[in-house]
Amino acid sequence: MSEQDVEVTDNPGENRYEARVGGALAGATQYKRAPHVVALLHTEVEPEFEGRGVGGALARTALDTARAAGDEVVPVCPFVAGYIHQHPEYQPLVYEKKGGAKDR
Repeated sequence: MSEQDVEVTDNPGENRYEARVGGALAGATQYKRAPHVVALLHTEVEPEFEGRGVGGALARTALDTARAAGDEVVPVCPFVAGYIHQHPEYQPLVYEKKGGAKDR
């Protein structure tokens, strides 16, 4: 199984992206939206699907969707933060608070 076998869809009623493999729910990434910002809170993959690209497919879809919408992301979820670290092309999406002490 590869990421291509994973179908990820947005379930806005549950505030999460859901990954399915063969119709079975394999994992999800919870999020919270605000204007122009998406906080990616928690990613969970069902044990029988771990190590099969489900988490990566969830992270990639969430990040690609934010990029397409012109949103920034707050990677609260350690998995998503690690994914961004391993895929630096997503680093420009990370929200940085403006107007703080370091900006003065």
